[in-house]
Amino acid sequence: MNEEIEKVTLKDINLKNINWKTIKGLYLNYKEIVNYLVFGGLTTIVNFVAYCIFARLIGIDEVISSGIAWICGVIFAYVTNKIFVFDSKTETKKDLIKECVSFVLARVVSGITCDVGTFALMVKVFKINDILSKIVTQVMVVIVNYVFSKFVVFRKNGKVEK
Repeated sequence: MNEEIEKVTLKDINLKNINWKTIKGLYLNYKEIVNYLVFGGLTTIVNFVAYCIFARLIGIDEVISSGIAWICGVIFAYVTNKIFVFDSKTETKKDLIKECVSFVLARVVSGITCDVGTFALMVKVFKINDILSKIVTQVMVVIVNYVFSKFVVFRKNGKVEK
């Protein structure tokens, strides 16, 4: 029962013979991306729920609510990305602060351009439904944030981990 599971690539899959070993092998090979999508999805849910609470339940302006929701999402995303996605280990307080600041700055760029900027354009200028706009901008945010996290924030010793 202590069988080693080997990494499996998409081209190695025989659709007629998929089993748990194949699924585990795929997960091992694509662990970072799978975890990022899972926690990116959870971050989106945190952002969306926070937005609905502030905009719909409390009645705060949509753009301000989107900004507050973004802050909630960034906090959740940093913790989960550091621990579960990129397995980042920081040895000193200085390294931790540097990593955290670069994460927040990357999120500020994506937050201003996608989460708040594009959202504001969609809702205020183009008069698109706020919930539909939120869904569209969150898809954009997940993609942009993965690129920033992978290639800027969580590089190991200045190099991108494979």
